Amino acid sequence: MRLPNQYAVRNGPALATQDTNETSVELKVQTQKGVDLNFTSIDLTMGLDDFSDRVLEPAMSVLAASIEADAMLMYQDVANQVNSHGQPATFQKVLQGRKILVDNLAPLGGRTANLNTQDNMDLVDALKGLFNDSDALSKQYREGYMGRTAGFDFMENTLWPAHVRGGGANYATNTLPTVLPVSPNPVNAITVATGTGSLAKGDVITITGVMRVHPETKANTGVQQQFVVTQAHPGGAGVVQISPAIITAGPMQTVTLATTNAAAAIQVAGVANTANGLSMLYHKSAFAFATADLVMPRGVDFAARQVFDGISMRIVRQYDINSDRFPCRLDVLYGYRTLRPQLACRLACN
Repeated sequence: MRLPNQYAVRNGPALATQDTNETSVELKVQTQKGVDLNFTSIDLTMGLDDFSDRVLEPAMSVLAASIEADAMLMYQDVANQVNSHGQPATFQKVLQGRKILVDNLAPLGGRTANLNTQDNMDLVDALKGLFNDSDALSKQYREGYMGRTAGFDFMENTLWPAHVRGGGANYATNTLPTVLPVSPNPVNAITVATGTGSLAKGDVITITGVMRVHPETKANTGVQQQFVVTQAHPGGAGVVQISPAIITAGPMQTVTLATTNAAAAIQVAGVANTANGLSMLYHKSAFAFATADLVMPRGVDFAARQVFDGISMRIVRQYDINSDRFPCRLDVLYGYRTLRPQLACRLACN
């Protein structure tokens, strides 16, 4: 899947050509999940009225929830985070997340605030004083539904995982690498000289003196760049894998460095060895999810395939003459990938 190209702007009349270095990522559709059922011929003959409502719908529901929970692990790819650990979600925190998306040039349409149940409760409670008889606010008041505000379509989800922050403390870099965009895939790593405790995959860190730049002008924003740890680090001196890459020049520049020679302190967001709830603010182009049509077998008792909202699900039923049973399976073949993590922001509360 191709990502948007980035270019440097020329100053003055002299021609300064530049190559177009297209970048892309792979989205592998290779994960298969399913639900397996088994019926006797007596069940199908006498007992299973309303087969779709009583059997298929609950099976498909639990399968869809498992797949959705799996895809939600993409939060570990997102470095942007509003830090409010241990505190209830507030509308101000949502607006801080909105600012982060705006600063990263997320398009205005197609933005979603996908909240865990606690954050949704906190926000509805905080905004209940706005109640009047209009349809939208009436629905918020009566049903706990936020609707659309601040440029987001608000949704509530029971499946968001909590992130358990590692025990890392007192980390510092040895020297910061000056990574130039010499290839489409620069190294996403820093060397740490000191530090105790582990860093968990998904931990959000900042590095003293490493500042975020504007995505287009590359001007220093005066805001520390947030990074996410992409591989668990056991602790102590060594190499820590991070994202985004530290790129200091060229059209793919991500940061500007205050210094490249001295050690720089690393701050880890959150409380050591403590879980915090997560919600996600994102533009739809930040993530991708895909399914493939599984082959339809022949010579079976029953087989069907349906595609709904781009999700392809197959059901196959066979007859076992030895036991007079009908084993039945529901399958989905899928894959997911974070495409543009800068267009998403984690809301870390509670």
